Amino acid sequence: MSESVKDKVAIVTGSGRGIGAAIATDLASKGAKLIIADLNRDAADSVATRIVSQGGQAKAASVDVSDRASVKALIAEAVSHFGRVDVMFNNAGISQTCPFLEVTEEDFDRIMKINGVGVLIGTQEAARQMIAQGSGGKIINTASIAGKQGYPLFAHYCASKFAVVAITQAAARALAEHHITVNCFGPGVVATELWQQLDREFMEHGLTSKPEQAINEFSQSILLGRVSTPRDITGMTTFLASSASDYITGQTLMVDGGMVLI
Repeated sequence: MSESVKDKVAIVTGSGRGIGAAIATDLASKGAKLIIADLNRDAADSVATRIVSQGGQAKAASVDVSDRASVKALIAEAVSHFGRVDVMFNNAGISQTCPFLEVTEEDFDRIMKINGVGVLIGTQEAARQMIAQGSGGKIINTASIAGKQGYPLFAHYCASKFAVVAITQAAARALAEHHITVNCFGPGVVATELWQQLDREFMEHGLTSKPEQAINEFSQSILLGRVSTPRDITGMTTFLASSASDYITGQTLMVDGGMVLI
């Protein structure tokens, strides 16, 4: 497996923390060359510095995934630094806890702009670069259990992740002739900074009364009996970036400990 991502150039958006940082760190440990892209440049710098200190190759970059000019600049920076782009992870995303009847148009638009439109833009611009290179490529999008089921406290987030699945399938059909595969993976409950935010929001809405109650209750249906960590996700993400997954496209691969069975 390690040889199959060696020297591949991979961009990971939202990799200043959480799942994105884990994806990038694992790829770098196996010889890939990483662009650590995040809206928070300081966070991206920190992850890139850590990878380099461990003997990997990484460069930090700023990006707003909802802005096409910013994404174009990111891809140009990757090409300028490493010469090409082989793998694009559209991982950046946001969430919000909100009872169904209280979701506003502004809430919906904010989440869809990053989680939905951001994946569309990232897929399109990465594909243009890969087509120009003429040697195929891999685009991997971060979906969720929320891309397969609607949850009443996350309706707009679920809508955005259903959109990720749809964009992935459409792109897989559109780009196959260029030898570009497009897949997504679906995490369940992952112990990251994002769930710390959601946990606080549950309490603010009066839905829970103490810290970690939300994540613990939401995790009751996990067949494997525990919340996941980012390291549980990287076996799948590195596989999707590697040559081992060359014959897989248009798929949503669940990495959720058995929360959603499809």
